[in-house]
Amino acid sequence: MALNVIMLGPPGAGKGTQAERFARARGIAKISTGDMLRAAVHDGTEIGLRAKTIMDRGELVSDEVMIGIVRERLNRNDARAGFILDGFPRTVAQAAALDELMKCRDPLIILDIVVPEEELVRRLSTRLICKECGHNAELGHIDVTERCVICGGELIQRSDDSGTVVLERLRVYRTATKPLVDFYRVRPTFRSVNGAQAPDRVAADLAAAIVEVGSH
Repeated sequence: MALNVIMLGPPGAGKGTQAERFARARGIAKISTGDMLRAAVHDGTEIGLRAKTIMDRGELVSDEVMIGIVRERLNRNDARAGFILDGFPRTVAQAAALDELMKCRDPLIILDIVVPEEELVRRLSTRLICKECGHNAELGHIDVTERCVICGGELIQRSDDSGTVVLERLRVYRTATKPLVDFYRVRPTFRSVNGAQAPDRVAADLAAAIVEVGSH
């Protein structure tokens, strides 16, 4: 049975870090729409240039574009054996489209990482990512003189992690993305995890949630 996981949570909840750890531990594909978009921005593609303007304002890229990106990615061979989705879906419309894409596949497990907003603001204002590979540094524990532990690249602040953009991103999450929790909460494969803990504790709770879902 393929392990198909969605990682939900607000900006700064640690979805990327946890998804990366989880995918590595389980040997499944990590599918980050944010990483794919940032790669497109870095490469200067048409979609990348359009997306950059939107992301720099803290807004969401259109459902149509995101669904198309995910559809193509899920059709690759490495996603057939299981995957973990980070950054998708972000709207109920995207979730409904994903349900269509998942027909004839094993069920989705939905993990929601919950963190208080004041902690999210603190994390986002101190977060750094690698300019080359997009890897997230440990929130609040790295300074700009250090290098990426994955590829040795320069660590920078994301343009959408600064100033008022952080508050706009959280507002967008509340209005556009948080309804996903209500959409998925009724499913027997939905679990919430406290993300205001040490990363190792969060990872352990996520793993335990997977086991619990599988036992039902």
